[in-house]
Amino acid sequence: MNEIVNCAAYADGKRVGEVNLNDIHGVLESKDQFVWIGLHDPSEEMLDRVQEEFNLHELAVEDAHHAHQRPKLEKYGDSIFAVMRTAHLTPEKHTEFGETHFFVGTNFIVIVRHGSSIPYTEVRKRCEEMPEQMQKGQGFVLYAVMDFIVDMYFPIVHELELELETIESKIFKEQPNRETTIQIYELRRDLLDIKRAVSPLIDICNQLMRFELKCISEETRPYFRDVYDHVVRINEMVDNTRELLNSAMEANFSLINIDQSNVSRKFTAWAAIIAVPTMIAGFYGMNFQNMPELQWRYGYYFVILFTFSICSTLYYFFRKADWL
Repeated sequence: MNEIVNCAAYADGKRVGEVNLNDIHGVLESKDQFVWIGLHDPSEEMLDRVQEEFNLHELAVEDAHHAHQRPKLEKYGDSIFAVMRTAHLTPEKHTEFGETHFFVGTNFIVIVRHGSSIPYTEVRKRCEEMPEQMQKGQGFVLYAVMDFIVDMYFPIVHELELELETIESKIFKEQPNRETTIQIYELRRDLLDIKRAVSPLIDICNQLMRFELKCISEETRPYFRDVYDHVVRINEMVDNTRELLNSAMEANFSLINIDQSNVSRKFTAWAAIIAVPTMIAGFYGMNFQNMPELQWRYGYYFVILFTFSICSTLYYFFRKADWL
């Protein structure tokens, strides 16, 4: 697999042409153009070459080597290093996460994708169709890719909201069961993963909007407000869904407890009814000599009728009290 997805130089908002990695040093000496290089799961040797060509900080490159970083933004001299977690839905409606690292300098941007991630080819194509925006430099490219990553979370959160509606329907329309509880915990875990990926982006966007960074032009900073708004919306959607999920979980446990209580009451009612003939039979099993009813001609029928009457009375009152 080719580690370098694309590597091109841009001047005056237009694509100048492909650039070989070995020739990047010469291109970077020109102040009127910038280089945009995209890498996918690069090896350590490739990252070392990129570090050498772009003069990247060794700590940032070390983070890119190991991947699995938390979303963050770090400043190294005139350049910045940013990490974002990517996510997309598979055809089976499962969420797959990846990771993207950004190295942004005064005239370059290096984008490194790790793991499962949708290529940014479409983003590059859209940017190249807007030369007036591309004139703003590598800062606009950073905005375009960040906006694309954040927008990918909207269909995922929407799918999780639909899953929550399905769970709520099962809770209130079907018998509470173990499967529903498992689904609730799985959805809760998915929401927590989204929360961990999106929540740090609020601080990242704030830094890009407010801090003076030489690699981000002043006219580009307002664009990150759009990303910030999207991140806040997703964060609020996740929080609202988590609150509704917590309510659904409490409702599910309450219904389970009510169902268990109903079963316990039924057992108690039947035990009370069965206790009557058991008790009466126990009296007549004591083998006492002086038991007048034993000599009575209708004693047996009277005991049967008496037992049946008490059991029927208990059944009536338990039924009326909704215990049976």
